[in-house]
Amino acid sequence: MFRWSVHLEGGPRRVNHAAVAVGHKVFSFGGYCSGEDYETLRQIDVHVFNTVSLRWMKLPPVRTLGHERAREVPYMRYGHTAVLLDDTIYLWGGRNDTEGACNVLYAFDVKSHRWFTPKVSGTVPGARDGHSSCVLKKAMYIFGGYEQLADCFSNDIHKLDTTEMVWSLINAMGTPARWRDFHSATIIGTKMFVFGGRADRFGRFHSNNEFYCNKIKVFDTETNCWQSTASILPLPDGRRSHSAFSYNGELYIFGGYNARLERHFNDLWKFNPETVSWNEIEPKGKGPCPRRRQCCCMVGDRIILFGGTSPCPEQGMGDEFNLMDHSDLYILDFKPNLKTLCKIAVIQYSLEHSGLPHDIRWELAAMTTNSNISRPIFSSHG
Repeated sequence: MFRWSVHLEGGPRRVNHAAVAVGHKVFSFGGYCSGEDYETLRQIDVHVFNTVSLRWMKLPPVRTLGHERAREVPYMRYGHTAVLLDDTIYLWGGRNDTEGACNVLYAFDVKSHRWFTPKVSGTVPGARDGHSSCVLKKAMYIFGGYEQLADCFSNDIHKLDTTEMVWSLINAMGTPARWRDFHSATIIGTKMFVFGGRADRFGRFHSNNEFYCNKIKVFDTETNCWQSTASILPLPDGRRSHSAFSYNGELYIFGGYNARLERHFNDLWKFNPETVSWNEIEPKGKGPCPRRRQCCCMVGDRIILFGGTSPCPEQGMGDEFNLMDHSDLYILDFKPNLKTLCKIAVIQYSLEHSGLPHDIRWELAAMTTNSNISRPIFSSHG
């Protein structure tokens, strides 16, 4: 049973950020919020969410002594990626309005909260944003994105061997995935499953003829070969800036945006690699509103989803410019325990027999069953 079991407000308002789960905590890096100052170059901010206490904490800025030390800390950015390997989070790519795109590899020690820039060699990927990154064993794979220097979409695969800290450009065989950005790439077994993203109908360059593919492309890391999958109906709509994650060997996607359809999404779909089929999942509880550029992290049997942006309530759901940025957080529980289910059943029964109007009962049920926290969820410690 899938259930949206927790809904919190008052966290960091972030869009197009990157996040990583470390034990029972989620580390969120950078992103942007409409109205903030992005002309002034400053350190990337780091927010930590404790999934036990359900509290956010913002880490203090890193003290830097001298220019060289300052370069060890990434500047504020969006459209970047972050992955976890052992006790180190590797942050790569992204851009901001002052510096443009970046291709420096930054490392964050989750124990000491210290930044450093590992010395790398090999074929370093060009600066970009909107790419994907995922980890298999001791390697990080970078795919796609929008390359700043070439001013075009990418469909290259770069691999970072973190044991030797060597970058390589993979000479992939087969028909590659289309050039794209703001897609998702998810490792299941030894394969990378690529879905969605923004592409152009005519090739690598952005000509305002956007194309949103809803087919899965698979990259086999053992054979370095691209594979296509059959299209078995039903299929989710193509989209970009969605979230993707794997659970029990299956791929899930949530939300996103399709400019051609002028639509934001809040649907949840599951892809089974064995049957090569999609199914739309409808969890219990009240979930997030349609949005894009949010973050999703798996912690145990739960998905922590937070942030993103949506059209303002008075605007249409496809409006791309009149947007509101979110500071909310939702937890999707794949295996809600008996205590949680009993609590929800009792609350719902009480509300149904309360005599209150239906719309008020619905809001109370959502607020109470999706955790009883409605106060600010920032903490100065832990």
